[in-house]
Amino acid sequence: MTHVHSAQACPSGDKEMAPMLLQLLSQPNASKFGVDIQASAVLDGKHTLQMILEAADTAKVQEFMSPFSQMGSVDIEPANRCETVVERGRC
Repeated sequence: MTHVHSAQACPSGDKEMAPMLLQLLSQPNASKFGVDIQASAVLDGKHTLQMILEAADTAKVQEFMSPFSQMGSVDIEPANRCETVVERGRC
């Protein structure tokens, strides 16, 4: 999952929004949606959040990430572990 927002919409420097941001991206919150956070990172200076999430289907990820679509784009692309790709013999 990739989320991109503008510098003007960036919540990280807002004293009210920043704690909410961390709560929204917490594993306990993700679990409410059936989502497991495998990894997350923000690209320095790019206003881009990238996450590796595991869920039964993309609808669960869309629901979990819906607050972020109000601030910018949310792109969800299905992916698999390398072992799965090798096992099935194709990307």
